[in-house]
Amino acid sequence: MPNDNRQVTGSTPFGSFGPVFEYMTDAAQRSVLFLDVMRQRGNQYRDHLAETVPHVLDYAAELVMDGRTFKRPVNYLLVRIVPPKGVEIDPTRRPFVVVDPRAGHGPGIGGFKADSEIGVAMKAGHACYFVGFMPEPMPGQTIEDIARAEAVFLEKVISLHPKADGKPCVIGNCQAGWAVMILAATRPELFGPIILAGTPLSYWAGVRGKYPMRYSGGLLGGTWLTALTSDMGGGKFDGGHLVKNFENQNPANTLWTKQYNVYSKIDTEGPRYLEFERWWGGHVNLNAEEIQFIVDELFVGNNLAAGRIETSDGTAVDLRNIRSPIVVFCSKGDNVTPPQQALDWILDLYDDVDEIRSFGQTIVYTVHETVGHLGIFVSGGVAKKEHNEFSSNIDLIDILPPGLYEATFERKTGDTTNPDLTSGEWVMRCEQRTLDDIRAMGANSPEDERRFETAARVSEINLSLYRAFMQPMVKTIFTPQVAEWLKRWDSARMQYEAFTDANPFMAPLAAAAEQVREHRKPAAADNPFIVAQEKVSEQIVNVLDAWRDTQEKLSESMFLAMYGSPALQAAVGVNPEAARPRRPGKSLLHRELLEKRIADLKSHITKGGLQECTIRGLVYVGMARGFVDERGVAALRRIRLTEESSRLTLAQFKAMAREQFLLLLLEPEATLAAIPKLLPADMDERRKGLAAIRNVLSAAGEITGETEERLKKVAALFEVKEAGPSETGAEAVPFVPSKDRAKAS
Repeated sequence: MPNDNRQVTGSTPFGSFGPVFEYMTDAAQRSVLFLDVMRQRGNQYRDHLAETVPHVLDYAAELVMDGRTFKRPVNYLLVRIVPPKGVEIDPTRRPFVVVDPRAGHGPGIGGFKADSEIGVAMKAGHACYFVGFMPEPMPGQTIEDIARAEAVFLEKVISLHPKADGKPCVIGNCQAGWAVMILAATRPELFGPIILAGTPLSYWAGVRGKYPMRYSGGLLGGTWLTALTSDMGGGKFDGGHLVKNFENQNPANTLWTKQYNVYSKIDTEGPRYLEFERWWGGHVNLNAEEIQFIVDELFVGNNLAAGRIETSDGTAVDLRNIRSPIVVFCSKGDNVTPPQQALDWILDLYDDVDEIRSFGQTIVYTVHETVGHLGIFVSGGVAKKEHNEFSSNIDLIDILPPGLYEATFERKTGDTTNPDLTSGEWVMRCEQRTLDDIRAMGANSPEDERRFETAARVSEINLSLYRAFMQPMVKTIFTPQVAEWLKRWDSARMQYEAFTDANPFMAPLAAAAEQVREHRKPAAADNPFIVAQEKVSEQIVNVLDAWRDTQEKLSESMFLAMYGSPALQAAVGVNPEAARPRRPGKSLLHRELLEKRIADLKSHITKGGLQECTIRGLVYVGMARGFVDERGVAALRRIRLTEESSRLTLAQFKAMAREQFLLLLLEPEATLAAIPKLLPADMDERRKGLAAIRNVLSAAGEITGETEERLKKVAALFEVKEAGPSETGAEAVPFVPSKDRAKAS
């Protein structure tokens, strides 16, 4: 769109030729200012890479641990985010640890702006830590070394917060998410809730006609090209190649829109563009061993959800070992990590929701409708809504019973019940879901799964051939000096380097741009040539989009035809009758442990007192609703069930609620029938317990339907007549505002 500060055309001194001269003057000035922005971008690129620890964090930070000093050194750092002025940190609230992706760019995207993952977490009173990295990897550094270093980081964070009400909440952005999941599967005791933002975990997943990036490995013949590129880099893989892969997903934006937007809005857009380019151009490198693991085991091999990855000591990485709640945030507008790649690992691991519960896992997901991949981490709107709600309601997520849930958000209005129990502009609710809800988003057919399995086998063969016949020669030719020369002249870097002050042709630009700013004469918004310029730009975008769509359709057709060949599948050993290749096996040990756990649980049916019975009744009635609302959890924080000094901690409530939930699933009638025997004889105490149940439920809205019928049943078990607040002792639990109590009850 044209500049906002352009005025409607009035009379001009050149008559009918006025718009022509006006546009030519404007275009010439914009060209000078645009080139100056490119010059600033190039200089900024050089200055950024010259920093000791290049990053784009918008916060001051203090170094806590340096991974380069570890026994197995890595280029990762743990820093504490210094709270900005006016932000108070609550030492009793669990800390947050944000882990940024090392996918070609430098660190800091999780704290890129004030409205960011870090910003909203600190606003909610949580101490924040950040795991970043240096541009160059340590010699011999591997993915497993990084995981071990991050475990040490988490141990340190835990030790620094002895009064916290839970283990750290860890946010894994994009590629950092799968690294967090690998660590959580091997060291589950270190984690509180895990938030995965735009993280791919099921790498073959998708739907036909969309997300062609998943076909790339097969169309290139597998991962041998990754090995070749690393060898040409002297044992390192240039992150600039990963950046170009992202850019290729949207050629219209890469080749035209991003730059044209600056050119057309040159008077206002420069600072925002330079801010983002500081991160986008901050390329980092990976060791050959690191990138080869990523492409072999994850993106082409798809071995993570299948349980086929092992650590150096032989420990299998099984995501079912994770005991912390897992929050998955993805978007339909993300063509890098579509919802299927973010969620279909659940289908790979479990047959149904009952199996999720049998492993004691809680999985919460939310699917945004439109935001793109980077918007998940960068968008201020997303930070103010989804990330703010996750941060403010992390306790809600942590106390959810095992199962599968979808987090939904409803804007707070004047009609919202108990708005004082909400944390922001939205009301967060976790609603129960089944695996069919995940399947409804689309998934591969068994035939397509076999195609990807075939591509993985072909990749293994081609990689072996490359290592046997080509790798020795390539390593001989590409010395460290040649590798450095190639890196400097790579297009990903040259687009920045060519426009720096080191280029003698750019030297006069700064002075020329200053002169233009002093005599700036933007064309009017209704200038016919400005209108024509916008139309031409739209046509260029349409042509590039059409070219992209054609290429994507061709890529998909080629992949499906090539790897769908029965002859090729048979040649590489893929069973054409296999219904679902590479699904993790079921553990007999888990089944035995589960049977023992069930027997132990059943023995607890007749154990407990007022607290257990109150939570048992609350869970039973709440199960009819099929959701947990943040207002109910806020109400729980204000409950005192018995004496003033006896208040349930978050951890105690979580353990008790999970136990009562599982008992109600296993033996619902017996579990309910035991309530009268466990309750104290004191009727006042019983009334307090029932009032607590009612007030928590009513915090989210009126109690009706099956929920109301279940509440009456619980009231009968408590041997308390179901009536108004004054008869049930509701006044003894004053956590609903007085003006809302009658309505809530």
